[in-house]
Amino acid sequence: MTTFNDGSPLISAAELGEALASERPPVLLDVRYQLVGAAPGGPTAAEEYRAGHLPGAHFVELDRDLAAPPGAPGHGGRHPLPDPEEFGAAMRGFGVSAGRPVVVYDGAASMAAARAWWLLRWAGHRDVRVLDGGFAAWQAAGLPVTDELPEPAAGDFEPVPGQLPTVDADGAADWARSGLLLDARSGERYRGETEPVDPRAGHIPGAVSAPTSENVRPDGRFRPVAELLARFRVFGAGQRRTAVYCGSGVTAAHQILAMEVAGLDATLYPGSWSEWSSDASRPVAATGQPG
Repeated sequence: MTTFNDGSPLISAAELGEALASERPPVLLDVRYQLVGAAPGGPTAAEEYRAGHLPGAHFVELDRDLAAPPGAPGHGGRHPLPDPEEFGAAMRGFGVSAGRPVVVYDGAASMAAARAWWLLRWAGHRDVRVLDGGFAAWQAAGLPVTDELPEPAAGDFEPVPGQLPTVDADGAADWARSGLLLDARSGERYRGETEPVDPRAGHIPGAVSAPTSENVRPDGRFRPVAELLARFRVFGAGQRRTAVYCGSGVTAAHQILAMEVAGLDATLYPGSWSEWSSDASRPVAATGQPG
């Protein structure tokens, strides 16, 4: 059976190609997703998957498989954590098993793939990797792509939620006062200059702007460990307990992934800005004018 022993949460295209040629390859999950700001009129993530994906990869729909339906405003945000039983059933249907490694990928920058990585780790899977550079890196390496859909699978994964830490809105407010709370959204959204999807513009008072996009190079691969470590140390990570939020808990998982690459720990606020900004009793800070 293939196992990954180097401790990194990332795997390169070349390393994955070797693993897929082994006697028992890892389970592959394609988590391509159109994040906020994607150009309208283009193909959907599911259409991109059907046009070409890694051989044997199962398509994971983020809104359906990696999140619960949004609840009442102010409760859980746009992408609440999924029900563990439903999440487990979805993962088993993709062939995820406790004793078999999993590799997740998206188009390039791993923003959506990180959500799957974090959820599987949170639910107790011990061996999950993210394909560094995603589908784009796989193609650039000249590795095989197919449009054939994999056969239905039957895994044995049973979630044990809570294996990674989370914090709620009250905890995030406390973290901003007594620790380090990183805002993983774009600087424009943090400053309150624009807000494309959530009820109010701005940020959680005391939070520090740390856009997730700066974790990766132009080709979508993560920056070297030394660069990531230097970046997060500027904010005080490693010296202060750290929590992260974004718009709805998706790209914040990418921030936590980047911090793990750098050898740092962080806690996720799953409800993130979509939950916080929906609650009129929560204060908002802004350094710019809403657009």
